[in-house]
Amino acid sequence: MRMSEIEFQAMLTRAAEAGAKRALADAGIDGKDAALDIRDLRSLLDCIRFVRRTAVQTAVHLITTGLMLALLAGIALKLKIFGGSP
Repeated sequence: MRMSEIEFQAMLTRAAEAGAKRALADAGIDGKDAALDIRDLRSLLDCIRFVRRTAVQTAVHLITTGLMLALLAGIALKLKIFGGSP
């Protein structure tokens, strides 16, 4: 049996659409609200990425501040600013 290129492409397209619909149904994001569900999932992922990035920035900020305070304390002790022993 032989079929034309156009018929073959149409058959592949129908098969791909059916497979995609089945995959969405298996994942539970099919139906009328599928687009809204996917947008919500993307929004949730964006929020998770933002929180992760903010947490890393906060950790770097705290570490940097701690190092600066330790340096200043060391300098203050070295220069005996706070009335260290004579």
